[in-house]
Amino acid sequence: MASLCVHYVFALGLLASFFNSVHCIVTPPNDEPVMFVFGDSLYDAGNNNYINTTNDFKANFRPYGETSFPDPTGRFADGLLIPDHIAKFANKPEFVKPYLAIKKQNGRFSNGVNFASAGAGSLDGTNAGLVISLKPQLGYFKKVSQQLKQEMGIIKSKRLLSNAVYMFSIGSNDYSTFITNSTLLNSYTPNQYVDMVVGNMSTVFQEIYKEGGRKFAILSVGAIGCVPSARAANFQPGSSECLEILQTLAKSHNEALQKLLKNLATKLRGFKYSYFDYFQSAIDTISNPSANGFTEVKDACCGSGKFRGDPSCGGQRGMTVFELCPDVNNFLFWDYNHPTEKANKLSATLMWDTSPYVTPNNVKSFFQS
Repeated sequence: MASLCVHYVFALGLLASFFNSVHCIVTPPNDEPVMFVFGDSLYDAGNNNYINTTNDFKANFRPYGETSFPDPTGRFADGLLIPDHIAKFANKPEFVKPYLAIKKQNGRFSNGVNFASAGAGSLDGTNAGLVISLKPQLGYFKKVSQQLKQEMGIIKSKRLLSNAVYMFSIGSNDYSTFITNSTLLNSYTPNQYVDMVVGNMSTVFQEIYKEGGRKFAILSVGAIGCVPSARAANFQPGSSECLEILQTLAKSHNEALQKLLKNLATKLRGFKYSYFDYFQSAIDTISNPSANGFTEVKDACCGSGKFRGDPSCGGQRGMTVFELCPDVNNFLFWDYNHPTEKANKLSATLMWDTSPYVTPNNVKSFFQS
């Protein structure tokens, strides 16, 4: 049964107020950009709640979400994710809903859609059978595109799709899989593997372009060797350094990704992109945490083991005992792999406006044109 929404009509327009868990149909003005979100756990707003997967790839239990939501939503954070903050900066009346939630409620897709899936990779083999990888996310988007054409007509849907902002966070899980899979390590050199990951991304970008997409906001792979789980795996007495093999793979990926985006901007007429150097932003924050109000940038707030790097937050992943920090606002990392809401807001703020980590366009400009 579709959820009911209460609308208050004022003289100057329509104001809608929603809880994140409630789906309401909001048709934006024809020229107001909507958001289509693709990727992994950094962007998943709850799609994995609706698939047959394990709790390793779910976060629909406390203390996840406790900072900003009355109930856990499936977000891998204590609260808001980067796309949520971007939606707030863009004055959206609601956060972008997960595709599978909208589909279950027989809703419409004209206010944007989140396709991201925790654990997803650019490659179909990454966590295969447990997540929605990038190409199936593309398949869902194509279904949405067709439905929009049927509901809105060719002209209006084309305008919506061409004016929309397409957000991506993908790749981290591919490299975590690579270093732990002996078959992959024996079959590909690191450069060959990076080429496959980025090559799949290229295919998806170009397919979205064919559907009308023009404005792409791309998150680089972050400092994945410095997350609490990687530090714990690399730990030796007297050392808390980052896991270098993951750092090297992330740098290679980001170099290849920037080259790809520059080529697409040259090759595809009207293709615009905003590239956020998530890697360097994280390194700078870790090197100087007080500049952004953090006091702890190695340990997670929620978890167990060294650096609280075990995936035990919430006690639902085979480890029932975990620790929870008293003040999450001091922490860069929420759990074994994921940033806090505060850290996500910092990244979104740097993406949104002019910053040394964003090229060649900031995300704000995509909502103004």
